[in-house]
Amino acid sequence: MKRLIERSRSVGEVLRWVTQNPSKVSASHYPIALHKLGQLLQQQGQATVNGESRGPGQMLEQPEFQTLCQAIISGCSKFDNFSIVNCLYAAAALGLPGESPLVRVLEDESRSRLGRFNQKDVSMVFSSEANNKALEAIFSSQLFYENRQERFIRSMAEWLPRKAENLTPYTMALIAKYVARHRLREPRLLDTIANFLLKRGEQLDSKVIQKLVFPFSRMNYRPSNHSELFPKLEAILEQKAGSSPLATVNILMSMFQLSHFPQTVLHQVFSPAFITNVMSSPYALIVRRYLSLLDAAVELEFRDYSGPRLDPRYRVLMFEHALTADEANRKYSYKGLVAEALRQLVGEECYRQDEVLPPGYCTDFLLWINRSGTVLPLSRVPAASKAPSAHTTTSPAAISLRSSVLALTSDLQDFAPVVLSVNDKWHYCQNSDILVGSRAMRDRHLRLLGYCLVQV
Repeated sequence: MKRLIERSRSVGEVLRWVTQNPSKVSASHYPIALHKLGQLLQQQGQATVNGESRGPGQMLEQPEFQTLCQAIISGCSKFDNFSIVNCLYAAAALGLPGESPLVRVLEDESRSRLGRFNQKDVSMVFSSEANNKALEAIFSSQLFYENRQERFIRSMAEWLPRKAENLTPYTMALIAKYVARHRLREPRLLDTIANFLLKRGEQLDSKVIQKLVFPFSRMNYRPSNHSELFPKLEAILEQKAGSSPLATVNILMSMFQLSHFPQTVLHQVFSPAFITNVMSSPYALIVRRYLSLLDAAVELEFRDYSGPRLDPRYRVLMFEHALTADEANRKYSYKGLVAEALRQLVGEECYRQDEVLPPGYCTDFLLWINRSGTVLPLSRVPAASKAPSAHTTTSPAAISLRSSVLALTSDLQDFAPVVLSVNDKWHYCQNSDILVGSRAMRDRHLRLLGYCLVQV
């Protein structure tokens, strides 16, 4: 039957083989038949008969095609995953409308099996389903969310710009989450999200906006429309800053990582009213951490700012220890090899590992080198020149960053603080040598604080 279908030369011939020999047709034959119908229709192209097009519209009306569809609908619950996905893929290639009974049944069956689909199956489902409900099901699938497939990403990059205006904010947020999760610095995807945000931003609440903005900072990517988008975001935040403080500071952090500093919004988030609102909320500590880092970034990078600043009483370290992601990935990191090399080359007394520096950046290795290039034991580094420790009795977050810079550089002619960074693959965008936004901002700030960075 497979050979007969594949050798058919007309739509009518395919339909006759399948509908007139039901006992010889198995589940695997249905997607072959649908694919063959698609090929034949494509070969016909602009061919006409008696001035009328012989496109898929005519075929849909044929009784034999309706019989074929009904056979698939009746038996699809017993099909294997490969046959289900291939039928759906072929139905999409045929241009069948999303509301047709065949497509609806295949989509429902696909959604019910998402947990059992492999990556090839899921990729084909995405290529076939072009509506919000189906996309939400796919991007909500844990199996799919945790895995990345190059063919799927290429397909999505071609598909998304054409379909974005028909997607819901929730669906677009799920796509943005996937892009950020896999560090996909794909301009077509990121610019599509940015255009969606520019057009619909005023209709969205802050919690949705933060999800759509996050991929830009994560991938250290300024969208092509940033000259329009960023002022738009500023205007939206001015109106909605107090409605969701955590979302507001998340959005601000994304913009800061991209070196964009919205002055008017900073006036609001550093105001007593905003701080009072934050202190009475269940997420007070995390917002204080973000505000502390934003305040440090203002001092280091936004020297023209003259508005209110964060009250020193509320300043805390952004991080007090190594990042969770770095700890979880430690066994995959080269950090252990570098630590062993340092132990053998300079000795444990000459460096600190996992040192947290103000305003709360965890460093891999901290060393001090004199003018002759010798790595000094910590006992020989003048106390005034040492970096403040996160474990001192005086919170380093409460120390002026400019004072820290002066302390670090006062003996710069004799001593140089060096941060040795082990940049593993998760510190970079996928298939790229571009650091993710948070890492890039950390490096900028450490350099401004007087540290010499050496990347490994």
